[in-house]
Amino acid sequence: MSELVDRVDEEDRVLGVVERDEAIRQGWLHRVATTVCSAPDGRILVHRRPDDDRRFPGQLNWLLGGAANAGESYEEAAARELAEELGVRLRPRLVLTFRCAGVISPYWLGVHEVVVTGPIRPDPAEIAWHAWVTEAELAELVREEDFLPDGRDAYERYQAHGRA
Repeated sequence: MSELVDRVDEEDRVLGVVERDEAIRQGWLHRVATTVCSAPDGRILVHRRPDDDRRFPGQLNWLLGGAANAGESYEEAAARELAEELGVRLRPRLVLTFRCAGVISPYWLGVHEVVVTGPIRPDPAEIAWHAWVTEAELAELVREEDFLPDGRDAYERYQAHGRA
């Protein structure tokens, strides 16, 4: 059985609980929570997914996160994902949500921000490589062919929202 997620409607209202794999197969909307991680000096964390990853192998992204579990808020999911993927316990702040077309399925995306002041311990099952980059370097990386399209979409919306 795959993880359970809230199936949501076009207005991000919960319709019921479904398996995430089923939501993806059926193209049902569900929630995904991600976080932009910044260093105190303003640099932003980017990472590459492992080449053997089930979803998005070898692709670059600037967002950390994943599906929100059934009954979990965007903020709770973002904090859980940061602990799982980076080994840090922080409280991300929700910046924006939007309906993302998604490469593999549509979903509602919650984009959060957090400043990381301590050491990180990236999970090698999730992060094959990482670096802290300037905003100008991130703007260049987003145009790379191997940058995750959903991450590119989120970057454009985040910029339009007046962030980064």
